[in-house]
Amino acid sequence: MMRKKFGGLGQKRWQDAINRVSLNLQTTRKSSLSTRGGSFHSDSEVDDGPKGPAVLYENTFQLEPKDNQKFPTKKAEDVIKAIFNSNLRDKKYISDSSRNLTTNLSELIRTQVKQELGKQNRFKIVVLVLIGSMEGQGVRCASRCLWYPQCDRFATYHYNNEHLFAVGTVYGVYYE
Repeated sequence: MMRKKFGGLGQKRWQDAINRVSLNLQTTRKSSLSTRGGSFHSDSEVDDGPKGPAVLYENTFQLEPKDNQKFPTKKAEDVIKAIFNSNLRDKKYISDSSRNLTTNLSELIRTQVKQELGKQNRFKIVVLVLIGSMEGQGVRCASRCLWYPQCDRFATYHYNNEHLFAVGTVYGVYYE
């Protein structure tokens, strides 16, 4: 009969390694014994402190806004309307400056909506502003979001004058 070598170890050394592993498994399975100070004590002899009913703690985060903390869509729409009316009244569409104009309008809308909500809000505010020229064409704007319809809301306002049109949308997404 031929002797096999396992992983470079001889048969005797391999058997010793298996015996040590099985001995370690047997000692860890005996959960009724614990070692303290080098001697064995059963769990009933060791006093871990007062035993009583376990205290259950609940999570402190809110998954939904309270009824008085819903996103104010009407206020957000009024903010967009006021900013568009004051900043776009006599503007003409210039493609080079419209990029900066949309960025500035988005920031103005976002800061004013955050001021309306106050400091204790739990809404993430996302603002989209679209500006284009009025040249007799039609434009449809659409957006798609994955959200929780009981908590998340949006407000939108359309503005146009003889030279340009603008669409502003504010998304209020509730977060913990």
